[in-house]
Amino acid sequence: MIDTDIIAREVVEPGQPGLEELRQAFGETIINGDGTLNREALRAIMISDGSKRRLLDSILHPHINNRVLQRIEHHRNNDDGKPVIIDVPLLFEAGWDKLFGKVIVVHVSREAQIERLMKRDGIDRATAEATIATQMSVDEKKKKAGIVIDNSGSMKDTEIFAKKVFDMLCREW
Repeated sequence: MIDTDIIAREVVEPGQPGLEELRQAFGETIINGDGTLNREALRAIMISDGSKRRLLDSILHPHINNRVLQRIEHHRNNDDGKPVIIDVPLLFEAGWDKLFGKVIVVHVSREAQIERLMKRDGIDRATAEATIATQMSVDEKKKKAGIVIDNSGSMKDTEIFAKKVFDMLCREW
């Protein structure tokens, strides 16, 4: 599986061109004393200003896209006969949905989404809600998806359903 959240973190590590481009675009306030990205400061900018969020996307998406393409190529060169799964949380927002044969949306309730974001990023509820508000609604994503997986049950239930979907994709591959 290729996880674009992980790739998004890689392209802004110290020494990476993505981090330097962000520094040039948004200034030193988004850089911590140790040279790493100050995610909280960047999030505040992204939430408060749609034009700056688009600038952020225009800087990071090409770097992320290049790494995704490299990893897809690696998969092709080491083909095990199985489809590659690419996890893209902002798939529709980035316009990448048109690049893939099948689009699967895994969803939870808005409340669960808020709680998971708060826990993952150590942020307060208002910040989590504002972050989610910058994204396409889950209902809209579900309408655009070819396959929908409800992730509000147990982890075991989600794993069972996801395995069935993967097996189906492997048969179609």
